[in-house]
Amino acid sequence: MPTYTGISSEAFRHPLDREAEQTLRRVPGFDLVARKFVEFLVERPQYVYMMGNSIQVGPRQYSTLYGIFRECIRDLDIYPEPALFVSQAPVVNAYALGQDLPYIVLNTGLIDLMSEDEIRSVVAHELGHIKCGHTTLIQMASWAIMAVFSLADLTMGFSRILSTGLILAFYEWLRKAELSADRAAMLVMDDTRPVMQTMMKMAGGSTRYAHECSLEEFTRQAQRYQELDEDGLNQVYKFFLYNNVSQGVFLTHPFTVERVSYLQAWASSPEYREIKRGNYPRGGAQGSVEVKPESPAEQEADRLRRQIEELQQEINRIKGE
Repeated sequence: MPTYTGISSEAFRHPLDREAEQTLRRVPGFDLVARKFVEFLVERPQYVYMMGNSIQVGPRQYSTLYGIFRECIRDLDIYPEPALFVSQAPVVNAYALGQDLPYIVLNTGLIDLMSEDEIRSVVAHELGHIKCGHTTLIQMASWAIMAVFSLADLTMGFSRILSTGLILAFYEWLRKAELSADRAAMLVMDDTRPVMQTMMKMAGGSTRYAHECSLEEFTRQAQRYQELDEDGLNQVYKFFLYNNVSQGVFLTHPFTVERVSYLQAWASSPEYREIKRGNYPRGGAQGSVEVKPESPAEQEADRLRRQIEELQQEINRIKGE
């Protein structure tokens, strides 16, 4: 597998991810959520819970998974090493959380369904979230959304302060952040097939009938899905399927077939080919070399990275008060 020494997350971060994050940070109420999130100290209890209720992966505990994990960390140049847990849960899922104590969780339902290559793709995807600095915002979004829909009394009316616009912005960003993490998986795997195979299994994979699933048919389905946008009414339906405001039901991930189309487009792009040649922004990992962006797009990416770092410093300052 290729290794991208010193790579910055800005090398592969999806433009829609950047745009959605910018929009989120401009929505009234975001600064309040950031302050309250720090006050409630959400991160540490979740880490303690994982330590108490899951298996922490290491050299002598799920050693094969740990080997895959370590190789992905090397390939994406992530430092320091996050924690990896396996949780007993039938749902085919994995996630990454934590800023000061970052960690990844793999559900047993996912491990039992996926091949080793597919597990590697999932691990690289979750590490992509950590590399991009998504995990703080993911936790903040989860906490704010929970406060709105189920903890109004415990948060002293905090939920009433948050607007529907902020909730919509959080969910829109969550979905777009997945596109950047998919690119991280693509970089590690160096092949679209195992990444898309993983997506197909996430959409409707079966251990019993796996031999009857065709990736080629799944990619054709993705094309047919894109063609639905030719009818404007379908675009309206898609919005409300993602954001059922009346019932408080929102999707945190893009539709799987939509992610396939985004990934295929990036895999054939000049941007991806340049990264493969070793021409990418560097920085963000210990020992890496920061280089000045050469294009206006890279300059904008660097500015956004500094803004994120400044927000994290402000959060740390508030936490210390």
